[in-house]
Amino acid sequence: MTSLPAAETLPVSDARLSDPALDLSDLARLWAAYGARRAMTAEQMVGADRKAQRLGVAGRELMEQAGTAVAVAARALLNSTDRPSSGQVLILAGPGNNGGDAFVAARRLAEAGIGSYVVLVGAATKPGTPDAAANWARLDTVKRVQRMHAGSGREVAILLNGIERGALVIDGLLGTGVRGVLREPVAQAVDLCLAARRAGVPILAIDTPTALDLTSGEPSEPNVRADVTVTFHRPKQGLLTRTGRVLAGLVFVAPIGIPVEADHD
Repeated sequence: MTSLPAAETLPVSDARLSDPALDLSDLARLWAAYGARRAMTAEQMVGADRKAQRLGVAGRELMEQAGTAVAVAARALLNSTDRPSSGQVLILAGPGNNGGDAFVAARRLAEAGIGSYVVLVGAATKPGTPDAAANWARLDTVKRVQRMHAGSGREVAILLNGIERGALVIDGLLGTGVRGVLREPVAQAVDLCLAARRAGVPILAIDTPTALDLTSGEPSEPNVRADVTVTFHRPKQGLLTRTGRVLAGLVFVAPIGIPVEADHD
C-alpha cells in the first residue's frame, strides 16, 4: 500500500480549483505548501516518477494529474491577464511525456469552455511514448480542440501569422532531459514562443521552460522565457537559480500523486 504526502490534494479531485474566477493569487495560496517542499534535481524527479510506477501508480494517472494542473494554471493566468485576444490558446507539444501533459491540459481546458490549437512539434506524426500517444489520440473527438502536426521549422513558422491575437501559449515542448543546442522544428517553436511574448501574449511552461536544465539552471539555445511555470511534486533546483528564476517567471508546484515511498533520494 502506498500513501500520499500529508495534506496533498490532487488536482483532479480538488474542487477548489474548478472555481471559474480562480486567479494566480488564489492558486499561489492553494499550492503554497507544495512550493515550500525541499527542492530536487531533474534526476531525482525522474527516479521518483519511475518508483511511483513500480509501486503501482499508473503513468497515465500521473500525466492526468499533471495536465489537469497545467489547465488550472492556464485558467488562472487567463483570469489574471487583461488584454484583448481571440480567446484561443496555442499549445506547443513535443513528442514525449511533456507533450502528453499538454494534451491532457488541452482536454481539460476544453471542458472549461476554452478552445485551443494543439501542435505536435517533431518529425514523427505521433507522440513517442504510449501515454502521450493515448492522450493525443483522445483529442481527436474533443470539441474546442484543433490538432495539427508540424514536422519542420517552416511549418512551425506559419503559426507566427496572427500570433499577437492569441490568448496564451503553452510550452509543452521538452521537459527534464534537455541537453545541447535545440534542433528543428523545436528550435523554431521556441522562437515562436519568444515572438508571442514580445507581442504581449503570456507564456506558460510545463515543468520547465524549454531548454532550461532543471538541475543546473543553465539554458541551452534558444530557450523559452515564461511568465508562469508549472512544475510537479517538488520545486526543482534549476528553477531556483538566478537564470532559472528569470526564465521561469512565477513558479507553481503542483502535486501529481507520487507516494511517500517513491520519494526517497
